[in-house]
Amino acid sequence: MIETIHGEFELIKNHRDAFVLDDFNKRYTDVFDIYPYIVGDYSAGLLRIKGFSENAKETHYKTIPDYLVESCAMNCPYYILKNPHCDPNKKREE
Repeated sequence: MIETIHGEFELIKNHRDAFVLDDFNKRYTDVFDIYPYIVGDYSAGLLRIKGFSENAKETHYKTIPDYLVESCAMNCPYYILKNPHCDPNKKREE
């Protein structure tokens, strides 16, 4: 488990030592609280974060390998976190 200012997360994969706590703390917002899986990848030196759900209607976590191949630079540093405190029923503010 990794302790962040946003709570604890389980680090599932840390390809090329991508997880940097300070970068994560700066980029993460409560918008991601609804996602049980979070992928962070570095593109052009900047951290991108994307949430994945367990709901087939949204971006399903089983599509993470496809996302990494199609949307990330080849062999880029990335990590996958499990968000044990996610709340899929939380309403997004519009």
